[in-house]
Amino acid sequence: MTFKIELSVRDYECDLQGIVNNGVYFNYLEHARHEFLLANGVDFAKLAEDKINLVVIRAEMNFKDSLKPGDRFVVEVEPTRLSRLKFGFLQRVIRMSDDKVMLDALIVGTSVNEQGRPFLPEAVDSLFIPYKG
Repeated sequence: MTFKIELSVRDYECDLQGIVNNGVYFNYLEHARHEFLLANGVDFAKLAEDKINLVVIRAEMNFKDSLKPGDRFVVEVEPTRLSRLKFGFLQRVIRMSDDKVMLDALIVGTSVNEQGRPFLPEAVDSLFIPYKG
């Protein structure tokens, strides 16, 4: 199951070279993950209120090309199970004008409870194919 969201580059997201600053891509990816969760009935803010925190523990990003001001693009999110308590999001940023992949990424996360111990609430756990370690 691949979730997609359409966005566009805003001028202030670009650096002196006239391209999207590399740190901004983290924001694009995070926003898409939050929208994926909402679309699947999981409210990130509500989880935090309930003292359940989804946390990123590793991020691998492969930059292929650069977005520029005004570019429209799609961010894809594909959930994947990595272990009993770890999940991943395979993500891509694709420029819409030519379907060129600008970035691909693997964002690895888990969830921790109020005591900081790994714990996956059912609402999150159900988004991933069960782990068969």
